[in-house]
Amino acid sequence: MNRLKSRPSDVRRAYERVASRFESGVQMLERRYTPLGRFNPGPFEGWSFLWQPALLGFVAMGLILTGGSFTNSPFKFNLASTWFFGEPSAGAVGTPSLTRLVLSIVFMYGGLLLLMRVWLRLAEVLKLHPGSSLKSLWWMLLIWATPMIVAPPLFSRDVFSYAAQGEMSSYHLSPYILGPFSLGSSPYVNPVDPLWGNTPAPYGPFFLWMDATIDRITGHHQLATVVGLRLLEVVAVAMIGYGVTLLARGMGRDPGEAFVLSALNPLVLLTLIGGAHNDGIMAAFLVVGVALAVRRHPVWGLFFIACATAIKAPAALALAFVAWNWLGPHAAIRQRIRPIVIASVVAGATLSFWTWMAGFGFGWVNNLLSNGVVRSWAAPATGVGMAISNTFHAVGLHSITLTSVLSITRLIGLLVAVAFTLWLLWKSGDRGWVRSLGLALVLFVELGPVVQPWYLAWGLILLAASYEGREHFWLLALSITGPFIGIPGGRVLLSGLIHSNPLLIAVAVAIMGGVLLMPMGRWTQWSWPYLGDESELTT
Repeated sequence: MNRLKSRPSDVRRAYERVASRFESGVQMLERRYTPLGRFNPGPFEGWSFLWQPALLGFVAMGLILTGGSFTNSPFKFNLASTWFFGEPSAGAVGTPSLTRLVLSIVFMYGGLLLLMRVWLRLAEVLKLHPGSSLKSLWWMLLIWATPMIVAPPLFSRDVFSYAAQGEMSSYHLSPYILGPFSLGSSPYVNPVDPLWGNTPAPYGPFFLWMDATIDRITGHHQLATVVGLRLLEVVAVAMIGYGVTLLARGMGRDPGEAFVLSALNPLVLLTLIGGAHNDGIMAAFLVVGVALAVRRHPVWGLFFIACATAIKAPAALALAFVAWNWLGPHAAIRQRIRPIVIASVVAGATLSFWTWMAGFGFGWVNNLLSNGVVRSWAAPATGVGMAISNTFHAVGLHSITLTSVLSITRLIGLLVAVAFTLWLLWKSGDRGWVRSLGLALVLFVELGPVVQPWYLAWGLILLAASYEGREHFWLLALSITGPFIGIPGGRVLLSGLIHSNPLLIAVAVAIMGGVLLMPMGRWTQWSWPYLGDESELTT
């Protein structure tokens, strides 16, 4: 029995040792092989430097915009009349230019590398030096987001599915029963990924209502509806910035750091604005609801969280955490019953209202696992299943199908996620319920059947204002690797590079190396701890 009780502590110590060595290794590589090694950390000299990361981030976003705007760029969907620029004409024929392909790759990856470097150093500066000007950070968000607002939808075609579902909803065709292809020869259909063409929507009624409203406002114009959905996500990111600063203040944390880790997060800007994913509006309502609950407005908090649930179902986890912690960490189980009942009533009333507004019933609940048709190595539960299936086939066990193996590994992943979430809920009073909720949302993504980078935003935005210890490192790591996971067209990129001019490839590699190693300014030295007299620090 004593061995069983000590096992979690042993696992925790082993994790701390491995994670500490990994983090130290990363810092050593940064010091030795990047321009950070040229600086010796000195006393902080104030916030007048913020224009430098603002400008560098804008340049990075401009490069990403350029890389995604070439005709036949592999980072976006290329079909006539799906955006205002960078799309082939209706009668275009011929072989795409390999030179343009390489340029697109160089601009895109160069911009991504520069953006990640700028954001990482800015995040570290604000971690060490609280008290930044929120006004300056809001201006930085506007500057960084502008290229993404005008860019074509990047890394995903989901926004075209949203537009088609909005058109369906506006004509009272239930997206919970029919797929976008039910629109027939409508211009909304052509850009939709065939994988989702006949798949009913898993989104909640609040999103469908907003989707249909945008479609009606635009006069049932396909491209205008896509633009409207992009602008909806811009509003969502602004709402995330407001909500996370509200949350940080309620928790006694620095709002500037939380703002940088959430609203200025590359994962948020690239996938929620650039990709126009509805996860943005879900996360916005979620973080505002959590902030209201932390600031002693639990009913309003539950209402906003229920609205988030009526966009995407995983937000419902927050309802449980708010209800459980309503009376504080030391309340008896019997005392928690009343808040749970109130939470159920508020959530039920809110969901029923949006269901009535959308007019399609609760069919979305049956469609929640529809994205399980996607099979990606990025999801551990799916990747392990695919590896096991390939091993069975390699040794001649062809009777064991991939579908049957995936059903087992995905079920195990789901059960593990549920078990960890229940443990986090039970311990949330001691660990901090906002932090526990953020970790639970990340776990449900990582152990789910499909891992999409924009899903990570659900939990990372909450952790931006509540992380403890090494969670900061993993928050940064997931944020900078997530956008690269979401980049499509790997085979197209590889094929194009193989068949390109070797000299052109060499130049591209040299440019990318330059972006990775170029100095970004003296301000980066303040992203390392200063070991001198703390009284010299000025804020």
